[in-house]
Amino acid sequence: MTDTTGAGANRLRSNSLGLLAVTFMVISAAAPLTGVAGAVPIAFLIGNGTGVPATFLFMTLVMLAFSVGYVAMSRHVKNAGAFYAYAARGLGGTWGGATAFTALVAYNAMQFGLIGLLGGIAAGVFGSFGLVLPWWVWSLLAIALVGVLGYRQVDLSARVMMVLVALEYLVVFIVDFAILGKGGAGGLALNIFDTGAIFSGSMTAAILFCLGSFIGFEATTIYAEEARDPDRTIPRATYLSVLMIGLFFVFTTWLMIVAVGADNLLPTIGGLADPTEYFFVLADQYVGGPVPPIAGILLVSSLFAALSAFHNYIARYSYVAGREGLLPAVFGQTHDRHQSPHIGSVVQTVGALVVLAIFAGLGLDPILNMFTWISQIGTLGVLGMMTVTSVAVIVFFGKGAAGASPLKTLILPGVSGLIMAALFVYIFLNFGDLTGTTGGALGIILPSLIPLAALVGVLAARRLKAANPAAFARMGQNQH
Repeated sequence: MTDTTGAGANRLRSNSLGLLAVTFMVISAAAPLTGVAGAVPIAFLIGNGTGVPATFLFMTLVMLAFSVGYVAMSRHVKNAGAFYAYAARGLGGTWGGATAFTALVAYNAMQFGLIGLLGGIAAGVFGSFGLVLPWWVWSLLAIALVGVLGYRQVDLSARVMMVLVALEYLVVFIVDFAILGKGGAGGLALNIFDTGAIFSGSMTAAILFCLGSFIGFEATTIYAEEARDPDRTIPRATYLSVLMIGLFFVFTTWLMIVAVGADNLLPTIGGLADPTEYFFVLADQYVGGPVPPIAGILLVSSLFAALSAFHNYIARYSYVAGREGLLPAVFGQTHDRHQSPHIGSVVQTVGALVVLAIFAGLGLDPILNMFTWISQIGTLGVLGMMTVTSVAVIVFFGKGAAGASPLKTLILPGVSGLIMAALFVYIFLNFGDLTGTTGGALGIILPSLIPLAALVGVLAARRLKAANPAAFARMGQNQH
């Protein structure tokens, strides 16, 4: 009788995630409601205003271009290391080591930053209901719950994520269709392809905020060892997640503009004490009743879903790095019963507690400091990994791997790689401006953590090559 449970020593739980589970697991990292309530109003205000819908459409096309090569290589690479495995198979073990450690730092940075954001927002949301607690208490509760889910089976996390993400979409669509039904402030006409709007203000700032709303979609391949029929599930989940994220934001940002009128958009948002109140103002104006407070609660759950998703990424990268010799072997073990990467999960939880204790102990702001300072490190790291991966795809197929056309394996990966590289350089050089750390050491130290992580990964890979050449040669090999 065939074993369909995927049981085995130090193996992830195979055949446990279907198409929708993988899709919602990765969309949860993109946190749709967090993007709408948090990133979009700021993109309007300091970006290119009414050009944001077109910017989202542009970024959707860029992500689809990246996905074409990514998906083509996914048919040859079945490894939970995702970016690491692509780099190792395409560019060699040294690049694989650099990418693995970059991923660990980048996704941990995303996780730590979101912990602060969740604490700050939860304190405000629940405080309005009379439940007043310090922000760090809410962060602590989130760390504990995420840790439990990450320690247990991945399909448990997937079921929780599917419910939370579905509710996020639901509450935003309620507001969207209320605006649509009432015709906005002065009609629904808005030319989102108006070049005057697209290139007004700072298109670069708009691109960066729009990009942040996509981060997480790339993690479909992280679940390659746990997906059912990965040859079909992973490519479909990748394209589906990009389209769901991209079209959702194009549609929603268009309606967020017509809700007050293009001419009134920036004065309205600029007149708010906090730009992130904008979506809730629209919810109250067009729907009212219980929807605004429910949306506030769902914003907290949106952040929780993103925390859980990044926790899963980190645990799996740690597991792969341990399994393949870049980290101590204990990281490469899975739980006897849950078949989860429990060591990486526990270590990540402990790290989150340490970072929380530092920021809370120093009395720093959870949003302006903890979130703003740290999360942009993650954006920088993901851009770096996507650049490397685009090159890895080109080199991998250039070595003779069959099954895809030059459009999929050379042209589109080349275009997306150049765009990602340009954004990486821009963020690195302007990190202080983007995080409010200009003029201080943090503006230099924080972005430097990404190249430092890559250097540590290179040294780890070289150590492995010297100690175990056979293991070095097997880096990134298929596990499914």
